[in-house]
Formats: sequence, structure tokens, C-alpha cells
Amino acid sequence: QVQLVESGGGLVQAGDSLRLSCAASGRTYSTYAMGWFRQAPGKEREFVAAIGYSGDNTLYADSVKGRFTISRDNDKNTIYLRMNNLKPEDTAVYFCATESAPGDYGMNLQANYDYWGHGTRVTVSS
Repeated sequence: QVQLVESGGGLVQAGDSLRLSCAASGRTYSTYAMGWFRQAPGKEREFVAAIGYSGDNTLYADSVKGRFTISRDNDKNTIYLRMNNLKPEDTAVYFCATESAPGDYGMNLQANYDYWGHGTRVTVSS
């Protein structure tokens, strides 16, 4: 059974940092790209960042580029999202997901992901 479990969310102030983790099980994740998406209150879920199966290929939304860093540890089947200089507009539930096919294809497209975690909430106060 494939499972993704996010952790690390919380309530912080603007300018603070957080590191989210996503522990995966039930699949050989070292061959799949993985990503982070978020959904703010009243908005649709959107792409945040993704990382290719080897860790060499990363992709970021423009809104987080330069502030967020995605990484992965394939030995631990875990991906991370380091979020620096958080802003109130980063407030959302953050989800990790894994692509449905091995390799790195359209990593910013939600349709390419088949398994999702339940999310971890990040709230940034001004």
C-alpha cells in the first residue's frame, strides 16, 4: 500500500523558516519524481516544487523560487521542503505527491501525480 505522510507544518511569523518532510512507503520512490503542492483557503491547489527521481532535477513555482528548497533522501524514502522567509501568502495546506510513472515528466502538472498525502498546514502570520 502506497502511503505518503507529511509533517513539519505549524504556525510561524512572517520571515520565519520551516522544513516540511514527506515520508513515503509502498513504492520504490528512488525512480519517481515527487512534488509539493499547496492549497490556500478558498483557492485551488497549486504547484510549489518538484524534484526528479535522482535529485538532480528540481523545479519551482515562481512565487517560491529563491525562498524554498526541495530535496530528497532516497535511502529514507523522504523528501523535504525547506521554506525560508515565509510570507502570509504562503499560508496553505501543503501536500506531497509522487508521479505515476518512473522518470521526470511534467513535474509541475498535478495530473501526472497519482498518490497524495493528507497534507500539513502552514500558517504564516504577519
